[in-house]
Amino acid sequence: MPDLQALVGRARRTREIARIIVDRYRDPRLRPWRSPGANWAAVCNICGWNGMQFEGPYHSEFAVCPYCGSVARDRYQYRCFTSRTSARQTHRILETSPRLGEDYREAMGHRFDYLCSDFDLSAHKGSIFVDLQNIDLPDESFDAVLTAHVLEHVPDYHKALGELYRVLRPGGKVFINVPVVAARTTVPTEPEYHQDNTLVHWRFGFDLADDMRAAGFEATTLVTEEFRLRIRDRDIAWAEANNSDTHDTPSMVRGVDHRTLTDVAGIDQSARFGFLPAYMFVVFEGRRPGDAPTR
Repeated sequence: MPDLQALVGRARRTREIARIIVDRYRDPRLRPWRSPGANWAAVCNICGWNGMQFEGPYHSEFAVCPYCGSVARDRYQYRCFTSRTSARQTHRILETSPRLGEDYREAMGHRFDYLCSDFDLSAHKGSIFVDLQNIDLPDESFDAVLTAHVLEHVPDYHKALGELYRVLRPGGKVFINVPVVAARTTVPTEPEYHQDNTLVHWRFGFDLADDMRAAGFEATTLVTEEFRLRIRDRDIAWAEANNSDTHDTPSMVRGVDHRTLTDVAGIDQSARFGFLPAYMFVVFEGRRPGDAPTR
């Protein structure tokens, strides 16, 4: 007769292994939700968490997912990437200075041929060092590059755009997420630092798309539906109500042509994913001309 204690122990181990397997594949921290769940007010499009609300106020740096720790700009970057590409497991992805930690990077590694980088290997602990002004990697290395809140810290961002173009394969895309604080790009009038104590060299505007075109990209400015409609309607009352020390919202409304903007999230989706207030969510998509990768 089989040993009962051994059978119980084996069953427990089997359940534990099954739980680990289920958790690993149910929670790869990456689930490209096509539409938010109808019964929840808040949905994380990175890990799939859903509930009544995110933690903290609506802001690009807050509205924290209580499960994976993503803030609103993380989710917006991921939304732009997943809705504007058909990336597959064989595609090689570079992400510069990812804010999320080891769980996220491991999950991205399961889903893609994924590499993450950082400039000084201190604040974000990337796997390789990359200076965007001089990327020490071969031509046409990547199918997509994700770079969030990095370009404003680069002294010669025009050179960085050229380097990003060089390392992309034909048909590949870069997604540049930067704080867009006015209609036109300016230089800070006094020293400005972000949370990782890196100096800000540029306060970007919507003309970054023109600089990307000058570097060879086909550039698209990705926004939410609400923001595009505010721009279309020249809603100055909304802009003035949302003006702040960090964002010149009236200049954004007055100085941008709504026809140059492309929606990546509807009004309902933006509310559930936490893409509020709308003027804080802008990503510049650059496509290197040529046939898209087929691998």
